[in-house]
Amino acid sequence: MEQPRASGPDTGHLSSIRPDGSRLAIYPSDVRGRFITWRRIVFAVLIAIYAVMPFIRMGGHPAIHLDVAARRFYLFGSTFNAQDFWIVLFLLTTVGFSLLFATAWLGRVWCGWACPQTVFLEGVYRQLERWIDGPRERRLKLAAGPWTLERVLRAVTKHGAFLAVSWLLAHVALAFFVSVKGLGIMVLDGPGGHTVPFAWAMAVTGALYFNFAWFREQLCVVLCPYGRLQSAMQDRDSLLIGYDIARGEPRGRLVKARMALADAPRQGDCVDCRKCVTACPTGIDIRHGLQMDCIACAQCVDACDEVMDKLSRPRGLIRYDSLNGLDGQPRRVLRPRLFLYGGLLLCSALALTVGLVGRTPFEANLLRFQGLPYFLEGSTVRNQFELHLVNKNPVESTFTVRVDSPVPANVVVPQQQVKLGSLESFRLPLSITVERGPRVPFVFQIEVSDQVSGQVRRLEARFLGPPGASR
Repeated sequence: MEQPRASGPDTGHLSSIRPDGSRLAIYPSDVRGRFITWRRIVFAVLIAIYAVMPFIRMGGHPAIHLDVAARRFYLFGSTFNAQDFWIVLFLLTTVGFSLLFATAWLGRVWCGWACPQTVFLEGVYRQLERWIDGPRERRLKLAAGPWTLERVLRAVTKHGAFLAVSWLLAHVALAFFVSVKGLGIMVLDGPGGHTVPFAWAMAVTGALYFNFAWFREQLCVVLCPYGRLQSAMQDRDSLLIGYDIARGEPRGRLVKARMALADAPRQGDCVDCRKCVTACPTGIDIRHGLQMDCIACAQCVDACDEVMDKLSRPRGLIRYDSLNGLDGQPRRVLRPRLFLYGGLLLCSALALTVGLVGRTPFEANLLRFQGLPYFLEGSTVRNQFELHLVNKNPVESTFTVRVDSPVPANVVVPQQQVKLGSLESFRLPLSITVERGPRVPFVFQIEVSDQVSGQVRRLEARFLGPPGASR
């Protein structure tokens, strides 16, 4: 695959950083078109999901509640505890292989359409900036001009709005960890009684404000490694946004007066209006080839299509295509890279599914009491155990305990039924006494049944004792 080129014709630096290392502020222009319309719809849906998810209740709990302090996690009607952390491994590998597969197939569709950095920056913060400061031309004029009263008022209003939105987003994020009800109690009580959550909320608010008010595209082009890894994930058949050089070059300004048709040099469809450059949120010139700064947002596509419509020329001078497609060659969809990533994704997703489906909604662990493995009492042998029960149902449940012994035994179970709330635990002592004889030691079973799910779990344990004839 071709390596990303620099963002300028003879530059070796990032598009938003000058050669001396100073920051170059970017003011993207407003665009209209099919892709920006669909992206705004996607942004609205994703933001709505993020905002309402803490308020939705499933199984008597929030749809997502990550109670890290108590090591209790409620996810879409299911409950998990720290012992279920192994599921996170399969979840992370599934997400990772999904990203590999999507990148090999659709390029940086995640960056331009679903990444939280893009969703909140383009869907919220830059919209506020446009409403307060106006279109790109006015924003450039304000930035280059002196600090007049108008500029001060606009700056105060804009950054006040940024802080307010950052505060709201930070509290929504906090609600995922303390629940909406808990967050409401903390807010009413004040920061004095909840120092740690208050400090986290303020820290996240400050980080969001710094990122979306100033750092912005630098997170994508400087900190995020994804742009630098895309050349390893993609090939010449991966979908990306590119400029049709054969059709657009040689570019030139559109002029009304032309020399005689026979003497006129050939001119491509690109009229060098630079609307694709001013529309780019990372400030690149897409006409210089594939670049790691490009987040595949398609704003340059909408800007160019609008110009082509005005000139009565076909759309697609800048378009979604592969490198092969831009070179006039057929694009292969099915190829070894895609099969490899797809196979890894399928295996990981199957492992995750099997783990979730096969997971019992309760834990039952049988432990032997510390100390001597058995006790001799005349002609009998006694073993003591402890049954550790954890209810992982989202609601209260009753657990029934039954002991199956292959030899006659005196089984002492203080409670044959144990009622536990969601994610509550209980330790139940068990005592088993048998006559000494040739059948000792032996293996017995403990059966634990869950009233809510109807599932039954059987545990095997070894009864220990000295072998020999009974006395």
